Amino acid sequence: MFTGIIEDIGEVSSLKKELDNLHITVKSGITSELKIDQSVAHNGVCLTVVAIDNDEYTVTAIKETLDKTNLNTLKVNDKVNLERAMKLGDRLDGHIVQGHVDQTAICTNVEEANGSWVFTFSYNFDENKNLTIEKGSVTVNGTSLTVVNSKKDSFSVAIIPYTYEHTNFNTFKKGSVVNLEFDVLGKYVAKLASL
Repeated sequence: MFTGIIEDIGEVSSLKKELDNLHITVKSGITSELKIDQSVAHNGVCLTVVAIDNDEYTVTAIKETLDKTNLNTLKVNDKVNLERAMKLGDRLDGHIVQGHVDQTAICTNVEEANGSWVFTFSYNFDENKNLTIEKGSVTVNGTSLTVVNSKKDSFSVAIIPYTYEHTNFNTFKKGSVVNLEFDVLGKYVAKLASL
């Protein structure tokens, strides 16, 4: 389980295909604190550390993960948002995040707003019937955020300078593909309402 509070921005140093799998090697300032078998969220996708070498570590994404996330678009030198799984007893500074991406979205607008930024994303509602609600929580590339301007198939988020500088939001532009994880409590309520 994660909280959506990004710890570090890693840099992809190597990508190796093996059959349907993709081995992703990341250079990060938190590598020295990792261990084999540890869970780390990469742009919101929970992956297991399988190798560590100095300041780099490797994780493996399977076909299912690559099909449903933006990890299949990664290139060497790309920046990825990183978060280690939360420890029992830690503060939940963001919201409950599972590290299981529901679907991708496309950035449709980036607007500077007097010292902050407003990012708008659109997604295919018909794919999974995922919903956002005004002032509810959503995870974009692993970052816990508050929804504004919630619509059936789009929403916006306001980004403060700290978040802009300490996540890969500063790389987003119109057309960027991002990972979405919708609020797990909202998903349970929607499921119950459909029964």
